[in-house]
Amino acid sequence: MCGRFTLQIPPELLAEIFSLAEIPVFPVSPRFNIAPTQSILVARQDADHQNRLDMLRWGLIPSWPKDTKPGAPLINARSETIAEKPAFRHAIRCRRCLIPASGFFEWRKEGTAKMPQYIHLKDSAPMVFAGIWDSWKAPGGATVESCAILTTSSNTLVAPLHDRQPVILHPGEYGQWLDRHNTDPEELTGLYRPYPGDLMEMFPVSMLVNSVKNDGPELIEPSSPDLS
Repeated sequence: MCGRFTLQIPPELLAEIFSLAEIPVFPVSPRFNIAPTQSILVARQDADHQNRLDMLRWGLIPSWPKDTKPGAPLINARSETIAEKPAFRHAIRCRRCLIPASGFFEWRKEGTAKMPQYIHLKDSAPMVFAGIWDSWKAPGGATVESCAILTTSSNTLVAPLHDRQPVILHPGEYGQWLDRHNTDPEELTGLYRPYPGDLMEMFPVSMLVNSVKNDGPELIEPSSPDLS
C-alpha cells in the first residue's frame, strides 16, 4: 500500500515531466511527510486534452454518496479489481491522474515496534504514481475533488515489508495513463506490474515520521535501526 510519501520536485522539472504548457505559477513547497486527507499535487488532462497540475484531497470520495459523512477516505485502490469496484470503476475509465513523488515510506516490524523505511529510486529521479480522481458535491453545495493511488503486488525490495506497493509508472507510460480518449480499463492492465526492485533503494529513517505533525528534511535522512 502507500500511506505516506514525499515530494521535493521543483516547478521547472514538474513542467518537463508532465509536458505542461507553462511552469506552474503556484508554490510547490518541498514536503517530507504527506499523509491521507491532505491536499496533494496531481497531473491530469483537461477537456482540451492539455496536461495541468491541480491540488486534490488524498483519499477518494466517489461522486455518488449523498451523506455528509461519505465514509472513510479511500487512499489506495487495488489495480487488479479497480474496474469492478463501484467506488472506482467510473474513475478508472474517465478520471485518471498522475501523482508525483520523491519517495514513499513503509514500516518494518521488529518485535512490537514498527520501524519506518524510506524507499526511493536509486538515481533520485521522480517517482510518478498511477492515480484516479473523482468529484463529490457535499449537501451544502461545496465540491470536493479527491484522489487515490493505485497499488500492485510488491517487488523484491518492498515485499519483506508489505505485499502491496504503489503502481509506479515509467515516463513513456504517462501519456497513455492520462489519455482521455482511452476509456477501456483493459488497455491499462499492462501498466500495473511492480516497478523493478533493483532500480530502487530503501533505508531506515527516524521514527519522527510516525507523526503527521513532523515535516522536514530530517525525516528522510538515513538512521540507525535502533535510533528514533
